[in-house]
Amino acid sequence: MTSKNMKSGYVAIIGRTNAGKSTLINSIIGTKVAITSPKPKTTRFSIQAVFEDERGQIIFTDTPGLSEQAIKERVDVVVYIIDQTRQRGGEENKVIGLLRKFGNKPKIVAFNKIDSPKKSYRAQYLFLENEVNEVIELSARENLHIKHLIDTIYTYLPEGKPLVDTKDMITPILNLDSETFIAELIREKIYLFTKEEVPYQTSVSIDEIANRKNGTLYVRATIHVTKERYKKMLIGEGGRKIKQIGTVTRKELSIATNRKVYMELKVEAE
Repeated sequence: MTSKNMKSGYVAIIGRTNAGKSTLINSIIGTKVAITSPKPKTTRFSIQAVFEDERGQIIFTDTPGLSEQAIKERVDVVVYIIDQTRQRGGEENKVIGLLRKFGNKPKIVAFNKIDSPKKSYRAQYLFLENEVNEVIELSARENLHIKHLIDTIYTYLPEGKPLVDTKDMITPILNLDSETFIAELIREKIYLFTKEEVPYQTSVSIDEIANRKNGTLYVRATIHVTKERYKKMLIGEGGRKIKQIGTVTRKELSIATNRKVYMELKVEAE
């Protein structure tokens, strides 16, 4: 990319818990950059991911924990994602307070889950339309109107050359190292494929990451559990559960890195 007539900048994505922030970033980037489990509070890391095309470069962050100094100096556009199937409450009011801290920064409200048959509570947010620059409806999960959101963001970004050199990046993630990224992918699958308290009793360590001569990415990882009974549940009958976790993780990692991936997983009880 050349810098002539290009736009580049930082975009903060804010919203209440499980509003769809991680799913939205995944949809925009087109690969897995943040875990998206239906279980609450499963995103442990703030994600910074980069999207770029012939128009320029957008750097997304999903963290609401930005300092006021960072808000004033770094963020160029803020996207406030609202789950329109949930009534406004105390948590939402706190996010609205955060939105107002962005002052005169361009603001976009994105009403998520328009594909849901559940009742919409959008009317509870009508007052916001006078405080923001744009209002968009979308479905992060179904990838509906995502292009419109990207187009709108570019409208408000400043002109300038790309802020990040992506030439040597194997994933679009800026602030997570490879070990953390892979561990988070594995952890997501544990949340998706196990029940009850099992996911909350696990941690993941990456024992080895190696580049094979044939171009294959080799990964060896250990899932740590607090009790022997969790180990049995995680492995599953005949090893089917751990195989399922490994297979799906490997496929997503292959898509994210555009490489063939070989993965070894084991489970240990502490």
